[in-house]
Amino acid sequence: MAIYEKKVLIVAGEASGDLHGANLVRAMLESDPGLVFYGIGGPKMEAAGVRCLARAGDMAVVGLTEVFSKLGMILGIMRKLKRSLWEEKPALIILIDYPDFNMPLARAAKKRGVPVFYYISPQVWAWRRGRIKQLRQCVDRMAVILPFEAEMYRREGMAVEFVGHPLLDGINTKYHRSEAIRRFDLREEGSIIGLLPGSRPGEVTKLLPEMLAAAGIIKQELPTAQFVLPLADTLDRDGMEEMIRPCQEKLNVKIIGNEIYEVLAVCDAAMVASGTATLETALIGVPMIIVYKISLFTYLMGRIFVNVDHIGLANIIAGKTVVPELIQQDVNPPRMAKEILAILNDVERKNRIKRELAGIREKLGAPGASRRAANLAMEML
Repeated sequence: MAIYEKKVLIVAGEASGDLHGANLVRAMLESDPGLVFYGIGGPKMEAAGVRCLARAGDMAVVGLTEVFSKLGMILGIMRKLKRSLWEEKPALIILIDYPDFNMPLARAAKKRGVPVFYYISPQVWAWRRGRIKQLRQCVDRMAVILPFEAEMYRREGMAVEFVGHPLLDGINTKYHRSEAIRRFDLREEGSIIGLLPGSRPGEVTKLLPEMLAAAGIIKQELPTAQFVLPLADTLDRDGMEEMIRPCQEKLNVKIIGNEIYEVLAVCDAAMVASGTATLETALIGVPMIIVYKISLFTYLMGRIFVNVDHIGLANIIAGKTVVPELIQQDVNPPRMAKEILAILNDVERKNRIKRELAGIREKLGAPGASRRAANLAMEML
């Protein structure tokens, strides 16, 4: 006699969602090892046991204009997932951020009668607040990871729980600083500067050349400066090496995979693309500059609709400018180098930033977010 499998459809469209989705899947499997997961994710979710019908890295886009080039592929994946609601008959659908894709999928699941659990809220507090009404219509339960989000959704009559931020569970380092420096072939003397150009190819194309040029200026001012680039899972090492090759003899950038927190922990400062990496950098306590550069059209649309004072999660959670944010035309090598040098050359400022970054951790709740979110999801099965 065939054994009935209880299937869960899970969708994450970004590198950060892949990490949080993997931790959630592992926590749910601890409760019920018989669960079967399929959907969209990256290498971490695959390693956790998810059968991926598409890779998150292939679907990652930056801005409105980049969506058009991948629209056919994205729509094809959407059709495949909608068919799976009938063919695979999942008992639950779990959606992780990625709202422009996940919200239509949630509506399809609702019509099919599949319960919808949304883990990690779309940033409706930043723009397109009207999506809250749509979420209320198609989401059965929501778990949020930022402290101010729960009350916002409760006011709209949604079933929501603040579970804390999952990064609090994963951010730890395995090595002492001196050991990490040896492992990464760095030197004890000389400032170490991290280059984090994002996890999506579109981001890297826009930001890495600017970071490398800024690094060249810094190297002129601080000849002992060293540069490290923690490689995101969604990026190709060969492609990154090709981009760095023209200036590699001068800069000697160390590309290091799979150890982002260990890499950040040895940094004295960092240039970081706006996104989850800014929060990871903040939680490790590394002074940084946040950079953000998109197409002019997308930027102008954002100026009209976005209603937050900051773009970086570290500053948003702090409620003030803890670290500099450079946007659009300010993302240029002289300005970026100037901001990094200002941090490195001012010990008092550097220490003040570190103290304020430590305060951000206190606002994010207690560790155990993945387990709490898993408990909520298991209640829906």
